[in-house]
Amino acid sequence: MSPIVRKATLKDLSTLLMFEQGVIQAERPFDSTIKDGKINYYNISELITSSCSDVFVAEINNIIVACGYAKIKTDRHYLKHNYQGYLGFMFVDKEYRGKQLNKLIIDTLLKWCKTQNVFEIRLDVYPNNIPTIKAYEKVGFKKHMINMRLDIEHMDL
Repeated sequence: MSPIVRKATLKDLSTLLMFEQGVIQAERPFDSTIKDGKINYYNISELITSSCSDVFVAEINNIIVACGYAKIKTDRHYLKHNYQGYLGFMFVDKEYRGKQLNKLIIDTLLKWCKTQNVFEIRLDVYPNNIPTIKAYEKVGFKKHMINMRLDIEHMDL
């Protein structure tokens, strides 16, 4: 059966919370600053109900297998655009990877941003997460800026 993409509802929350833990588990190896134990990245309920964001899910046989969100953010005053669409919470269940579900979700999120008259789209990805970077590049994203960090706790300053 072909996947169906639809807006998420609060009834989907338990599955989406599980998917959120999958995102965190996948990202922990790339980020030593993430706290140990169970944490949350997102306020999924707010992302679903806010007029400035939307969460979409892909279903196969009435089972949610992928998700992602777009959020409209005011951008910096010196940029050519006033707003950006920020994409996040991209997750595809392990059993369904390789079926272009992430592309389907991204295409839907991009269409939603366009209906909001927002044309500058951004997302974050860890620089060592090569498969994810390649997936985003396939959709048309390009590397733009590198965010750098330094932990000075144990430095002799």
